[in-house]
Amino acid sequence: MNTSVDKTFSVLLKEYAAEIGFDLCGFAPARSLDEHRAIISNWTVSGLNGDMAYLGQNIEKRIDPRILVPGARSLIVTGLNYFTEKKQGGNGIPKISKYAYGINYHHVIKIKLNKILNFIKSIHPESSGKSFVDSAPLLEKAWGREAGLGWYGKHSVLINKKIGSFFFLGIIVTNIDLDYDQPEKEDHCGTCTLCIDLCPTGAINNNRTIDTRRCVAYLTLESKAQVPDDLVMKLEGRAFGCDKCQDVCPWNKNSKPHKTPEFDLPAEVELMTAEDWKNLSRKDYKRLFKESAIGRRSYCRFMDNIEAASISAS
Repeated sequence: MNTSVDKTFSVLLKEYAAEIGFDLCGFAPARSLDEHRAIISNWTVSGLNGDMAYLGQNIEKRIDPRILVPGARSLIVTGLNYFTEKKQGGNGIPKISKYAYGINYHHVIKIKLNKILNFIKSIHPESSGKSFVDSAPLLEKAWGREAGLGWYGKHSVLINKKIGSFFFLGIIVTNIDLDYDQPEKEDHCGTCTLCIDLCPTGAINNNRTIDTRRCVAYLTLESKAQVPDDLVMKLEGRAFGCDKCQDVCPWNKNSKPHKTPEFDLPAEVELMTAEDWKNLSRKDYKRLFKESAIGRRSYCRFMDNIEAASISAS
């Protein structure tokens, strides 16, 4: 049972999260998300996870953060907007997903989460916790819903009524009690199926899961192989990631630009021509993208993406 002291501290915690730049912050009690066990199992057994075999491993740890962090009592889930009105791509210029415009979000969010941990420690010295940004077998989207940050869109991405779906998730698993938020139980997508209908490769299933083997984001970010020939022309000029399902979502119609300078597209990259991209040297690739999410991709595989994107844009 949470006390009035916990409620007061919970309010302070959310105020601090907003102060350091987070757009969303919610709390959920640590528990086993047993309802996701069959979903994960069926999805991976069907091969819809592509060559990301790790997503079918450590299922018990994946659904129960108390195994991941012994003594866990609460999860603090944060959301950080990365939407931008800046349009990149076109005229043969390869398109880059908005999420990769600036510095790798993992680093940016991790710093902010550690600030929250220090804040908690300053008030509750006996507390402990760990921060995670896609760095552990943790169901981030599921915990986002549990903490009241939004609902699963039909494209499987978490949507928040106020800021849409262009936001990153960050999580702290801690041993303190908090005043918990109510999970988002409503499905506010209604009868809309734009994300499913307009997916370039038909990768979005009707049950809020993705066939990653056809997903442009997976094919250009995670896949160990080149984009299959039969899907190259469906890239629509995309070389790294895909925002199509989010761009067409009505809940993103009124999205506001982010306030995190680290996520801005560098001027040098913004001004690159189609020829600049095609002739990008390994040296310039490392210089321009060493702190970007793009740097996760090997130079050779990224240049394969550039070639495929150029073909599809012609």
